[in-house]
Amino acid sequence: MVITDLSKKILFLSKYWAGKTHDYTILKEELLPLLNWFKNLEVYLDLGYLGFAKDYCCKSIFMPSKSKKSNPLTEDQKHFNRQLSSQRVGIEHGIGGMKRYRILSDRIRAHNLENHDSALEACAGLWNFYLST
Repeated sequence: MVITDLSKKILFLSKYWAGKTHDYTILKEELLPLLNWFKNLEVYLDLGYLGFAKDYCCKSIFMPSKSKKSNPLTEDQKHFNRQLSSQRVGIEHGIGGMKRYRILSDRIRAHNLENHDSALEACAGLWNFYLST
């Protein structure tokens, strides 16, 4: 799990989670809901974090609307989703910026999870350094 700001800078990087662990489960394990992590922040989330509003307090939450078979999205909801996705592009570029160092894109054949964490931390640091120059 990666938390970035709108300028693509990586602010938080969770430990490496093997397997298909849900995004929101990782968030609740890494940043306990009892603490006010996001109290004064505007938070932009994707649909992987449904339920965030009931567990965490924050200034405001921006999450796209979810379409259902029985209830398709209105034009206003589609417009709002497009606006959110255009803002999330910078966030996705921040995550993708770490992958330019290929150690995260290629298969890491180390069995020690600490090696995965070290690779993630190094790539995040290099990306933030790249943004600062």
